[in-house]
Amino acid sequence: MLKANVNNKYDFTIDGSSEKGIDLIEVKQGIFHIIKDSKSYNAEVLKANHEEKNFVIRVNGNKYTVQLKDKYDELLKELGIDITSAKKVKEMKAPMPGLVVDVKVKEGDLVKKGDALVVLQAMKMENILKSPADGTIKKIYIKKDDTVEKNQVLISFS
Repeated sequence: MLKANVNNKYDFTIDGSSEKGIDLIEVKQGIFHIIKDSKSYNAEVLKANHEEKNFVIRVNGNKYTVQLKDKYDELLKELGIDITSAKKVKEMKAPMPGLVVDVKVKEGDLVKKGDALVVLQAMKMENILKSPADGTIKKIYIKKDDTVEKNQVLISFS
């Protein structure tokens, strides 16, 4: 059984039977046949983040954002364990030794997952180190032209 939230507005139960909620069958990879309230729909998965169980799908030409939760997600919620806080990143470390070419943020900045934080030159290549999660920059331990070692803390998050 899965619980689905669509566009942060509508909640559905997906249990594999048409008695409750939605009946869902994968026709081929990324293409699904859905029956809801005795109506038939075809859906295509446009984007999928399996780790966070977020999906963007197209149904009858309309795009929808879907968040799924399984029985384990529900159990963790009942126990008061927040999965997003469990994955919260406290610091970013250098993945390799190198030279800091640029620091793209400053202390106090709000960053989103994937935002560029630091440009690190290693073996004559520039590597853009991106934020592993949403957060606020608490402290920056490096500056431009610093040499860093592997696993050295570069930035801490609050």
